[in-house]
Amino acid sequence: MIRPLPSLGLLDRVLRVLFPGVLLLLLSGCAGVSYYSQLASGQLQLLRAREPVAEVLADPSRDPMLRAHLTQSQKARTFASQQLHLPDNQSYRLYADIGRPFVVWNVFATPEFSLTPQNHCFPVAGCVAYRGYYSQSAARGEAALQRLQGMDVSIGGVEAYSTLGWFNDPIISSMMGWGDERLATLIFHELAHQRFYVKDDTEFNESFATFVEQEGTRQWRASRGLAPDNGAQAQQRDQFIQLVLDTRTRLEKLYALPIPADQMRQRKAAEFEQLRHEYRQLRDSQWAGDKRYDAWINAPMNNARLLPFGLYDQWVPAFAALFKQVGGDWLKFYAAVEQLGAFPVIERKVALKALAGPLNFGG
Repeated sequence: MIRPLPSLGLLDRVLRVLFPGVLLLLLSGCAGVSYYSQLASGQLQLLRAREPVAEVLADPSRDPMLRAHLTQSQKARTFASQQLHLPDNQSYRLYADIGRPFVVWNVFATPEFSLTPQNHCFPVAGCVAYRGYYSQSAARGEAALQRLQGMDVSIGGVEAYSTLGWFNDPIISSMMGWGDERLATLIFHELAHQRFYVKDDTEFNESFATFVEQEGTRQWRASRGLAPDNGAQAQQRDQFIQLVLDTRTRLEKLYALPIPADQMRQRKAAEFEQLRHEYRQLRDSQWAGDKRYDAWINAPMNNARLLPFGLYDQWVPAFAALFKQVGGDWLKFYAAVEQLGAFPVIERKVALKALAGPLNFGG
């Protein structure tokens, strides 16, 4: 039996009333009825699964580890609004047990000889470089169809996402396997999307949220008297990402060449082998053999698997520089970000490139 939704705020009550109308709006878009139906159904199931964190914490019959994690999450949630000036609403003050490891699976696709993602446009979120599915089997079905059309395809599981303030987003059971600090970083990241979001610019939105996540986590640690992270894992992550981005750059140059398809495929495969070779050299010479990225690097490789790296990290140095320019004042920072977001897309990218500086763009 489906239990009724608890009272979770005026906004959610209004949207539940309007939900059928929103669904009709979605169905009028260019994508198929079945795809938008699963989006609406999946979101509604997530809404129905929510319950206030305070009720979970007050219930001694609930899993003690769950309650401990949620207790720490609420401290980070309060810090997010009070110190980072992120939205102060019911998002992440709710909990939802969904009974699966990921809330959605994103399908990325590119042409065989291009790193340009296949974009998908939605009435609310604008255009994004992936298509999300609440069912892993549905995501696999979409990926199979894309492969039949000759596309490079990748599927990535996602533990959480933001509805950009349309609903009060919950902490989801798929996040409970993380440590307390990673859960805090997710809250900072997703609330940043609620704080500001530009339609049709995934790179801008994800880089902005990633910077807020990183700087917010640094301040969160400092507020609790913890020593700064030694940066070893972050350095490894940054070095790994740079290897992938360097590979993207080489592939972009390759795909611009006027050469036959068979030769292009051979050289494309050689670039991925070079990525694996460079990774193993880095792992063994500088990481003392740490194999945290082995599974990713040894899996079958294609263009689509490289897409999330550019999407989530490209402009982080630019936002870091902007934060420094305003003296680390969060409100001034958000105001400056909003100004950037108001620029036409070409001017926005020029401004971001200037902020990031020549070291990040080889100029």
